[in-house]
Amino acid sequence: NRPDVLQRSGSYPPPPGASPILGLEVAGRVCAIAADVKQWRVGDLVCALTPGGGYAEYCAVPAPHCLPIPKGLSLREAAALPENFYTVWTNVFDRGRLKAGEAFLVHGGSSGIGLTAIQLAKAFGATVYTTVGNKEKAEFCRQIGADAAINYREQDFVAEVAQLTNKKGVDLILDMVGGPYIENNLKSLALEGRLVQIAFLQGSKVALDFLPIMLKRITFTGSTLRPRTVAQKAAIAQDLHKHVWPLLESGKVKPVIHATFP
Repeated sequence: NRPDVLQRSGSYPPPPGASPILGLEVAGRVCAIAADVKQWRVGDLVCALTPGGGYAEYCAVPAPHCLPIPKGLSLREAAALPENFYTVWTNVFDRGRLKAGEAFLVHGGSSGIGLTAIQLAKAFGATVYTTVGNKEKAEFCRQIGADAAINYREQDFVAEVAQLTNKKGVDLILDMVGGPYIENNLKSLALEGRLVQIAFLQGSKVALDFLPIMLKRITFTGSTLRPRTVAQKAAIAQDLHKHVWPLLESGKVKPVIHATFP
């Protein structure tokens, strides 16, 4: 996933105490447990969010960060779940408070986060829009659930969102781009809209007019996942197991894997 790519490039150092080894998610068989662990047994098949160290034969993770392999999924498929699903759940449904019937825009629809957000938002009853960089990506996003996919190389997403929503705007935006997108996101939000920032591929510093935030009563928030406490990540895991794992086991939501490597 992208954090691994960024860490390899030297632009995403691990937080204090975390393993310097790459790999923020794993899937495999439990080979040992601590004396106080009750929910897992040696031999159980699990996937897990890790603080680092996943690119290894063995990886130690906090027991509450493990989730059972969803029925019908392989270990390879399950290994693609934790980082994306933890991130989308905590930002779209926890911080973003997305509800059925609302309009949702996620940038970078063909990314791991984007594809997960599209599927989950649609499964929970939202109208879903996304931005992508070419026609092939747009078509794929529509196939997995997006109501509309906007090609940002050819279209102005602010104008497209206005047209799609009859000038109302969307209720929630999940953004990984930052930079000039921030001002345009504010233009695309409805009254009482929410903007959740989780990355800044085009920059974290911008000059910003706060008047639209005040006039529309916009909530602008953001978060990172890796530095959170064991308890905070455990709470996300519990929510995923309760609300999302049934969707994975029914096949309504699926991990999307572009390529695998030996």
